Amino acid sequence: MSNPSFATPRASLRVVAVVAAACLPASLALATETDDQVTTLERVEVRAEPPHPITVDSIAQARRRLDERAGGTALVDGEAYRYGRVSTLADALGQAPGVFVQPRFGAEEARLSIRGSGLQRTFHGRGIALLQDGVPLNLADGSFDFQAIEPLAARYIEVYRGANALEHGAAMLGGAIDFVSPTGYDAPATTLRIEGGSFGYRRAQAAFAGAGDRTDGYLSLSGLSQDGAREHARQQNVRLFGNAGYRFGETIEGRAYVTHVDTRSELPGNLTLAQAMDEPDAANAGSVALDQRRDYRLDRVAARLAWTPSATRSLSLSAWYADKSLHHPIFQVLEQDSRDAGVDLRWRGEGSLGGHRNVLVAGVSLARGDIDDQRFANDGGQAGAPRNRFDQRAGNAAAYVENQWWLAPRWVLAIGAQALQSRRRSRDMLLTAGSCGLPLCDEGFDVSYSGASPKLGVRWLLDDDMQLFANASRSLEPPSFGELSGGPGVTQVDAQRATTAEVGLRVRRRALSLDAALYRARIDGELLALDDADGNPLGTVNAGRTRHQGLELGLAWTPLPAWTLSLNYLRNDFRFDGDPVHGDNRLAGIPPQQLRATLRWSPGERFYLAPNLEWAPQDYFVDHANTFQAPGYALYGVRIGGRVGTRWSWFADARNLADRRWVASSNVVADAHGLDATNFLPGDGRALYLGMEWHPE
Repeated sequence: MSNPSFATPRASLRVVAVVAAACLPASLALATETDDQVTTLERVEVRAEPPHPITVDSIAQARRRLDERAGGTALVDGEAYRYGRVSTLADALGQAPGVFVQPRFGAEEARLSIRGSGLQRTFHGRGIALLQDGVPLNLADGSFDFQAIEPLAARYIEVYRGANALEHGAAMLGGAIDFVSPTGYDAPATTLRIEGGSFGYRRAQAAFAGAGDRTDGYLSLSGLSQDGAREHARQQNVRLFGNAGYRFGETIEGRAYVTHVDTRSELPGNLTLAQAMDEPDAANAGSVALDQRRDYRLDRVAARLAWTPSATRSLSLSAWYADKSLHHPIFQVLEQDSRDAGVDLRWRGEGSLGGHRNVLVAGVSLARGDIDDQRFANDGGQAGAPRNRFDQRAGNAAAYVENQWWLAPRWVLAIGAQALQSRRRSRDMLLTAGSCGLPLCDEGFDVSYSGASPKLGVRWLLDDDMQLFANASRSLEPPSFGELSGGPGVTQVDAQRATTAEVGLRVRRRALSLDAALYRARIDGELLALDDADGNPLGTVNAGRTRHQGLELGLAWTPLPAWTLSLNYLRNDFRFDGDPVHGDNRLAGIPPQQLRATLRWSPGERFYLAPNLEWAPQDYFVDHANTFQAPGYALYGVRIGGRVGTRWSWFADARNLADRRWVASSNVVADAHGLDATNFLPGDGRALYLGMEWHPE
């Protein structure tokens, strides 16, 4: 991380003196000329480099750092997705290479997966380290809530696929996604934004930023309300994100973060495929009768202290505390209160080893979380008689190190590893009849998981703008409480482990940006919901060996000055590997192929036209037995917009122009027995969204 320079009064005087000295000979020469010989010189402006915080990388620094990974990464500029509706994670991450994201029903929650991570989850995700400003948003048990994110309050988004997230101490199959906030130095002083459109959609944001000699701050307040494309699908949320930094000296800076999220969402539930095609705006009758919903509140504070003794060395200490409350009527009424806290210490140093450049990243991370999990009978959405109660505690301790050594000017070797120790403890506070076969069962448990995840990678720099990379790595993912006690009963499962190999190409030219990676992962003990050989449900268990492999492709090409083609293509091949029940069947839940593409024409800032396509050309299975499929789809849309003067911008975002009936997501079940059951979540129909944004010059 570079050490920023600041235009102090003394530095400004030096600049003036240098400029004056440079101009003095010319001034003396001009004084000797006659009036007829006076020459007018071109205007020269001298500007000091704008200050930038130590605690946050600029977008240029982040891009360089990501491009130096020996594996698949991506950076999403927060300005790039503000040209249309910004409501879901798909709006923000839809063009990120290697990321599969699909909202359940136009809602905040989605199936978010990288390389097949967390396949079963369309809510309360896992398998990815979700971060805000480098600080975990995951609970201590590894799960995360989609509602904790506000894409409009991100300056840029970093995506680390697989073991390439080792820099953040993450060693899960999916990797990490980091939402980096604006600061008072790089955000407009005021931003006001409004959006509105189909299905009663209304959204607004007000953001403010400022910076002084030693301090800066940023604050975003946003709100959303929509009726939804289906019955019983109303949503409301309010989100506040802010950060403030203080410069203690030229090498030390502190930054504090605050988050408040309050969301309320009705859940329309799943339909059969026939219902989804015939009446996609309907709700599941059982979901309505039980008034199923997910109401969520989060209060979170974090702080970071960064010390940069030189432009090539930095030490940062981060700490965080989060208080979460969940009211979740589903098959039962879940009332959960959780408190999570953690610290992270990270060192990054760049120097020389054997006469060649060397970069070392090392750190330790500690996290602990406590959950009061109460469950009641669902009496029309209200809490009835108590059904169960757990006092749960999760803890993680991780140490990680990664070293990049330039063997030669164009060859880079990367070696790293993470050691992890995790604990999951649950005390049964209300004994009930359970799987033990006795009138009262103690479903408590206290289990630990540990292991090491090494990584070996190499980069070959073909030239300054093109490189090849390859790596091999191990990953380790302990189960969350959702796998251990998230259903009607408690299941004991082991950690999920994987070995992944990856090769890829990265190109960064003025008119062409390309990210391409091929990967293959062998997974032992993948966490899946399965049946036994007689068709009896086992709940979530450790499957035998499975195989995830595929192609990740991201492209941005500007063949002509006014034209840009952007696309994100995924080829997914996820299968069992000689399973006693399922053989080599495909794993359910994600289409084998998905393409998102946009062709943008913008002759200037005042106007742009951007037709777009989302295409899943093949049907995909909803069950691991491969007996029933969700249909593929092709959705067409167009965005138009531009700037009015220097302060206003506007957009119109039309989606699903053909009003196609399609399935956005599905359950993942062990065996559908070839029957059309309530496993499908229909996507939104034709929609139009309009928006305007204002900020001063």
